[in-house]
Amino acid sequence: MLIVDVVFDAPIPHPFSYLVPEGCVVRAGQRVRAPLRGAPRVGLVTAIRETTEARSLKPIAGVVDPNPVASAAQLDLLRWISAQSLSSLGSSAAALLPPPLPSSAATTADAASETTPAGKPELHLGAGRERRLLAIAERAPLLVLVADGDASARWAQRLGRIDRVARLDSTVGDADRARGWADLEAGRVRLAVGTRSAWLAPLPSDGAIAVVEEAEAAHKPPGHPRIHARDVALERAAREARRLVLSAGAPSVEMWWRATSGYAELVPGDAAPWPAVSIADTRGILRREPLTPELARMLRDTLGAGGRTFLAVSRLASALACDECGMVVRCPACAVAFSYTRAAALLACRLCATTAALPETCPECHGRRLSPFGWGIERVEHAVRRRFPKARVARYDPDARGKKKPAQRAEAIDADVVIGTRGALRLFGRGSLALAGFVAPDQLLRQPDFRAGERMLGFVWAAAERIRAGGHLIIQSQNPAHHAFEAVAAHDLGRFYAPELRFRAELRYPPFRRLAIVTVPSGASPTPDDVAGALAGPDIVVYPPTPARNGKTHRIVVKSGDALPEAIRAALQALSPETAARRGIIDVEVDPVEWLS
Repeated sequence: MLIVDVVFDAPIPHPFSYLVPEGCVVRAGQRVRAPLRGAPRVGLVTAIRETTEARSLKPIAGVVDPNPVASAAQLDLLRWISAQSLSSLGSSAAALLPPPLPSSAATTADAASETTPAGKPELHLGAGRERRLLAIAERAPLLVLVADGDASARWAQRLGRIDRVARLDSTVGDADRARGWADLEAGRVRLAVGTRSAWLAPLPSDGAIAVVEEAEAAHKPPGHPRIHARDVALERAAREARRLVLSAGAPSVEMWWRATSGYAELVPGDAAPWPAVSIADTRGILRREPLTPELARMLRDTLGAGGRTFLAVSRLASALACDECGMVVRCPACAVAFSYTRAAALLACRLCATTAALPETCPECHGRRLSPFGWGIERVEHAVRRRFPKARVARYDPDARGKKKPAQRAEAIDADVVIGTRGALRLFGRGSLALAGFVAPDQLLRQPDFRAGERMLGFVWAAAERIRAGGHLIIQSQNPAHHAFEAVAAHDLGRFYAPELRFRAELRYPPFRRLAIVTVPSGASPTPDDVAGALAGPDIVVYPPTPARNGKTHRIVVKSGDALPEAIRAALQALSPETAARRGIIDVEVDPVEWLS
């Protein structure tokens, strides 16, 4: 008798065992239909074993795929992803494997291919990084991992000029994704592009993997498994000895540290024009007008010459800063900006839960002009329209919710001046802007997140790359000496990462430690304090539970070394085996990207 272990798309950490009916052929990595809680569900076979004992197990109802959809190597990688993200193996498999193929033309996934030695991961920077990826695609099979469906469509068009391309993202239908996966498996297609659905896509032994704009937060999409595409690609490339190329304008601190520490190869960009960068000191000004005289003058000249302008704004002002000296009020223990709560009239640290009363004067210069407010999209749009009534002005925030987004996009495409957040940069290609101005970027720097500076660098650098030769970039800031702005002005990434890594190392933030957020219902049993106590251990820093904004849950931030996922799993299992089985109650996110947003 044969018994199969099957995992399902459910928050259940263990497989279920079923009998294999006589005459039915099943292999590990194959999807089957089996009864679960009174109804047949699709699951993935993870193991097969023989037994001579008659057991009161239910039989599987049948097979879904004629052949395995995951090889032994892919199953091992799925187990690693599940362990690192603290997601169930079944949920990870459901998210990362292709939909069932409509026909029976699927090929087997069990054929093992020989691997060839690969070098270190490559971090490609600057101008020419896209051209270099296309050159790789001309010579060898290539899997391109992108952050969203729009980027997948753009890269499919670029790669389509070279050869046939398999699209493996959620914006295409299930049938197309399944056929694309099968075509890759059979060797009928050698180029593929996609999001999370493509992480495990089959490749021949000489195939390479590329992660485009690896610093994008969207590379870690919501839903299980919550893990970054970069981390999966690094692990897969190491296991399969594949060439891995990661590209970025301003890379993540983690990848820069890898490259400068010898764990990855740094490939600089091609020589390319860089805009003239001006940093305007706005301490004590910008109270009534969003544009400094320099930015207003440059905007007038750009409109007169028929050029396009992008004015970058921030949506949130989430901390308190001095309008006179630019100092941000920070938590003394964590060096993270205090979160400002207007209703409660206090400052709170979202990391260690320290609270403080609102200061009457600035701790740095003793000025009395402390303000959490700044210039939002609507205020800036109103001011620009008033000053330049004949200009075509549009605001665009693609990340905001609402039914007006398609209309706003259409208006922004034809506008002379586009006012928006970082997502609006998707409207512009390299060299399409004559002017970019950052109205009040300090709001981003004030966010209560240790990654605030890294995000600021990525935003400003991405805008600078879209400015044509002879164009201008103007940054209006109360922190004109910030190392993110200095790096952009000097066109030198090292001027940002050197002080940023010193800051991270001193307070043991990533890449020097790993973080996780454990979310516990406020009125549940075990309580948030019980969970925090269970998580405490050697070489583990557990910060006190803090109430989330929804008021229904508490968040616990945990900091430790590489074994953090295993430590959290063991702590939750020791706390209550029943709690560990019902992972929908206590939620864990390891290596959060936007951990305090």
